[in-house]
Amino acid sequence: MAIRREVWDDARIVGVGYAPITRDSGTSVLDLALQACGNAIDDAGIDEKRVNGVLSYSFNHDSVPVQAVATGLGLGDQTWALDSALGGQAPCYLAIAAAQAIHAGAADAILIYRALNGRSGARVGQARLPGAAADQRYAIGFDAYAQNIALWARRYLTETGQEPDDLGAVPVAQRLHAIDNPRAVMRKPLSYEQYLETPVVADPFRLVDCTIEVDGACAVLVVSKEVAAESKQPPVSFLSGGYRLGHRSGLDAGDALLWPDLTRNYTSILADELWGEAGLGPEEVDMAQIYDCFSSSVLINMEGLGLAGRGEGIEMIRSGATAKDGPLPTNTNGGLLAEGYLHGMNTLAEAVLQLQGRGEVKPVAQPETCVVTSGAMMDGSALVLANR
Repeated sequence: MAIRREVWDDARIVGVGYAPITRDSGTSVLDLALQACGNAIDDAGIDEKRVNGVLSYSFNHDSVPVQAVATGLGLGDQTWALDSALGGQAPCYLAIAAAQAIHAGAADAILIYRALNGRSGARVGQARLPGAAADQRYAIGFDAYAQNIALWARRYLTETGQEPDDLGAVPVAQRLHAIDNPRAVMRKPLSYEQYLETPVVADPFRLVDCTIEVDGACAVLVVSKEVAAESKQPPVSFLSGGYRLGHRSGLDAGDALLWPDLTRNYTSILADELWGEAGLGPEEVDMAQIYDCFSSSVLINMEGLGLAGRGEGIEMIRSGATAKDGPLPTNTNGGLLAEGYLHGMNTLAEAVLQLQGRGEVKPVAQPETCVVTSGAMMDGSALVLANR
């Protein structure tokens, strides 16, 4: 079911804000959230009293509630608030929810943020993953998120006739972008030879195939067309968006074993609607910002959306490992693999910055359109955005 066109017509994204991305923030998660959200409001240049909605998400209660952020910022009365437990599937989904709220007249300006001390505090990589089968999973050693995604990666490589070391194209290419991004935690160049020297942590993943856990925060500001006219930043518009929750998911953190095809994820069941609603095809989009908790997620998402043919994502990315602009500039901030794991909020923020002409990494041609994804497995969300 497609979202009505008038929902997209009524909303824009204007401001982007960050708190520093570090390995040890030395401050509270609330302080990080306030920094990022305050910076997003300042970036847009609108009166903070215009902000009457706050949305956020967390994993295993690793963040702070939206009410605390609204109070800490000294905002006026709030008419829309949401704390979500979706995790990395959330950024595009919450942007869609914000656009729907604005269209419905529930709010005029809505902050969306992700804040966490994901390195110095509670770490996802060391968390006990919830679910009814947790005791059984841990008893057999199936106890890390990397192991879940590794099942998908290995099956994808097998089905497409590629080798595990071919995954190196993704971190090598994204590290090339990160060199010019001062926010990125990993800015040193990475050669393919160096990739092969890093240890395997969950076959087929080597260490640099896995995202970098960090402390930090990121926020964007979604506003009505009327408020966007007051912004000092050029507005970014919505062309389309959607969320899909595939069958057989949500029972347990290990429920990927119930998924019928580990080489395809939610993007394959969302793609037709996403492009049809946007009025352009995957071959026409100028840029992609793809959720990359692990390197294989980039490939499965890109191929699911039709940005690359079946089994062709690696070669497409590899072309960007020797030049900063391959056939489709992708994850221009270095992605979660290099900038840091803000659970995809910075993936959406990078799309907005690039469309506004403010990205740290400058593509050869200014993009007019960008596709963004949030999520890696059975459920997730996506947007097509434009600078018009």
